[in-house]
Amino acid sequence: MAHPYRIWHPFTQMARFDAEPKLVVERAEGNRLIDRDGREYIDAVASLWSVIHGHGHPQIVEAIQAQAAKLQHSTLLGISHPSAITLADSLIRHLPQGLSRVYYSSDGASAVEVALKMAIQYWVNCGHPERKRIVALDMAYHGDTLGANSLGGAGPFRDPYEPLLFEPLRIPNGYRYRCQWCASGLECDSSCVDVLRDLLEARGGEIAAVIVEPRVQGAAGMIVAPEGNLSSIRQLCSDHDVLLIADEVATGFGRTGEMFACDLEGVVPDIMTLGKGITGGYLPLSATVATDRVYEAFYDLSDRNKTLFHGHTFAGNPICCAAALASLKIFETEPVLERVRERAAFLGALLHELFADHPWVGEIRQQGLMVGLELVRDRATRESFPSADAIGWRVCMAARDRGVFLRPLGDVVVLMPPLSIEEEELVQIAEAVQYGLCEVGSGHGALA
Repeated sequence: MAHPYRIWHPFTQMARFDAEPKLVVERAEGNRLIDRDGREYIDAVASLWSVIHGHGHPQIVEAIQAQAAKLQHSTLLGISHPSAITLADSLIRHLPQGLSRVYYSSDGASAVEVALKMAIQYWVNCGHPERKRIVALDMAYHGDTLGANSLGGAGPFRDPYEPLLFEPLRIPNGYRYRCQWCASGLECDSSCVDVLRDLLEARGGEIAAVIVEPRVQGAAGMIVAPEGNLSSIRQLCSDHDVLLIADEVATGFGRTGEMFACDLEGVVPDIMTLGKGITGGYLPLSATVATDRVYEAFYDLSDRNKTLFHGHTFAGNPICCAAALASLKIFETEPVLERVRERAAFLGALLHELFADHPWVGEIRQQGLMVGLELVRDRATRESFPSADAIGWRVCMAARDRGVFLRPLGDVVVLMPPLSIEEEELVQIAEAVQYGLCEVGSGHGALA
């Protein structure tokens, strides 16, 4: 069998990839990707949820160029450099008050690995090695390295690697559309939070931390938790002296309409993970941020074993830090969050107009500029399409005909554009999804 491409693409079935038209991006401007034939596509998923201010923003590009001419790389193992120092101070000013110590890595999954090690070793250093269990949400996704992968929900992301993974304690997520308690009710009754309360009361003495994707579970299908869910989890963790880890890799840096999803409910976690948009989506960088309480458990001149024995070669790379500083400066000098709220309201109204009564759209989920359209075979019963039909994928492929690049999560069509997106571009995105549904429906039979 001929294999025209030497790249083995992530999260990509290569047999399908080889059989489909190739999209090869040569450059990008603003909110658009441009292929080698000059055709433009709106980057409706922000290059895997990471691009914040659009492609080619001059302030970020200039910061990268200036830093590259000065210092390309210097390790953080025992020494430091100005970009990392300044970025840590800047991040702390934007984060929920109480988070105070910044540990750099290179990607979101690595930041989660650090958070897990911090949480486990925190209790070892405090004299409680028995507290070694991690609590994770159903349908969780925290990355693909082994520790992060262990936290993930059952399915193809996790199941093949079971022999390599640890098993967390599981609690229900706030998936109201398919909730076993309140899917058909008018309001959330917080039964999922009650499960966590019962677990902490029964086994709190063996639990190190609870980890959540605050407000929005991204890879699960843009599942938006009910208002108050996050603050209730925070309170339970405080009541039982269990650490709370907030994974803001996807939700951070303005995506939800606030700087961080935790800000939506005034929550301060013990540990927070950051990635994706931290550099504006331009370069690989992540961070794990902790409170002084966590940090001080590792701070001991007389006991070397209390050191956090973890690190990455390119953690806190100066060029990456310079990009992140430039991105934060844009948040400080431009009304980015106000713009997100305005665009989110516009998009929400548009999606309701186009899809509220569509026979295949079971639910429209939105928090800020994080949107998921769950496609179903039967709205009345909420029956899903057979996975082999690949409805979500086919809808997104058809949308390319209308100059929009989308990537689904199963049969959830994800809309997560750069925060710099314009209203007319949002219209183009929504109409491209509408076109994709029509094209796939006409060939599928259900909408013919």
